Amino acid sequence: MIEIQILLVFMIIAALIAVEIRGLLSSVVSLGAVGLALSVCFLILKAPDLAIVQLVVEIMVLIILIRVTAKKDDMLNFSTRRDLFYYITAILIVIIFWVFMGNMLKELPLFGLPKMELSNMYIKKGLSETGTSNIVASVALGYRILDTLGQIIVLFAATVGLMAIMRKNGKK
Repeated sequence: MIEIQILLVFMIIAALIAVEIRGLLSSVVSLGAVGLALSVCFLILKAPDLAIVQLVVEIMVLIILIRVTAKKDDMLNFSTRRDLFYYITAILIVIIFWVFMGNMLKELPLFGLPKMELSNMYIKKGLSETGTSNIVASVALGYRILDTLGQIIVLFAATVGLMAIMRKNGKK
């Protein structure tokens, strides 16, 4: 487990650099190093599903933060009415999404109330039936592989959407 300790020290140093450095872009890059090291930690701990999600989310956040810090003066410069319409539409979609999510969360049962029969089966037979090294990997990659594939597709679609949103307008 010396690898984990080395990565933890690296993450602490990178986080301190991100806080103390003067340039915003350098700070964002340091935070990216922390996220990348966390992904490697997940891989070492044999949780590849968490490593993939961490890496994809880290890349998307880095793209947004680099775009904001590189052009922070130009972000709200609407050159046409179409640009203003797109920004307002995006904001409305996000607000509608959060309203629906809030209503859906209210409908969920309290934690622990439903009978957890399936989870008990995962815990009792998961390691022996799937042959994985930990229970998280057995559930994610053994029993819920289609769900994991769906999550990867959603993350890929979100990445493509992010790239489409963050692209430069027009062709050169």
